[in-house]
Amino acid sequence: MQRLRITHLTEYFFTTQVTLNQHRLLLRPREGHDVRIESSKLTISPPYRIKWQRDAFDNSLAIVNFQDCSNKLIIASEVIIQHYAPEPYDFLLEMYAVNYPFSYAAGEQIDLAPFQQATFLKDQFPIQDWLQRLGLQGMETFALLVKLNQTISCQLRYQTREESGVQSPAQTLNQGSGSCRDYATLFIEACRCLGFASRFVSGYLHAPSTEVGNATTHAWVEIYLPGTGWKGFDPTSGEVTGNRHIAVAVARDPESIPPVSGSFIGRDAAMMRVNVQVNQLG
Repeated sequence: MQRLRITHLTEYFFTTQVTLNQHRLLLRPREGHDVRIESSKLTISPPYRIKWQRDAFDNSLAIVNFQDCSNKLIIASEVIIQHYAPEPYDFLLEMYAVNYPFSYAAGEQIDLAPFQQATFLKDQFPIQDWLQRLGLQGMETFALLVKLNQTISCQLRYQTREESGVQSPAQTLNQGSGSCRDYATLFIEACRCLGFASRFVSGYLHAPSTEVGNATTHAWVEIYLPGTGWKGFDPTSGEVTGNRHIAVAVARDPESIPPVSGSFIGRDAAMMRVNVQVNQLG
């Protein structure tokens, strides 16, 4: 078990007073058998009203409405968690799912169907063409997914992008580069093309030995595998997810779960700063 403190600071600065419209925050880690929240603190300026709710995917969502105009917006989240991540390879698939292809059990097909539907319909031909060149046929299910995950990590060039949203899979393949959310989007669409139920995950990556600040916001993918449930794959690093990955939100659509989203009314453009740290305690 790891005991971790996660701090996530988002700051917007304006040269004049602006009206801040409603903001949506996805900053609280998803609790479950692998994550327990000890404490959480959320500090926001200017004055605000907040309402917490669970969205359609059971993510913990904060809806924030502001009471005053301001020339800055500060959102500071601090959460202490207990992280009980299992070993990435400590699982067994149901026998019928060991070899690809397979069909999900009848009782699960209705629930999983939305996660098998392509989001980028116009990109299906280039994705299929790319998959055919990888020689995935005849492989065991998990070996296939590991190869696909590692292929994206090895073939593409990682590139930080400040723009909102994601690239289309075809654009990522054509450019040979993308951000973590672009890698995840390509992996999801490729897996859906192969018939796997797949979903987008946003959260934090804890990498104290390699990253300044010990962490970054990150995106990866979960595939539903009979016998183990939603299993995480990180195509940016080529890893099967484990104790370095802390999920905050999941969704079918890769563009629907940014950590902070909202808008403002005013003539000024915003300057934004984001700082994320994940520190191990004790």
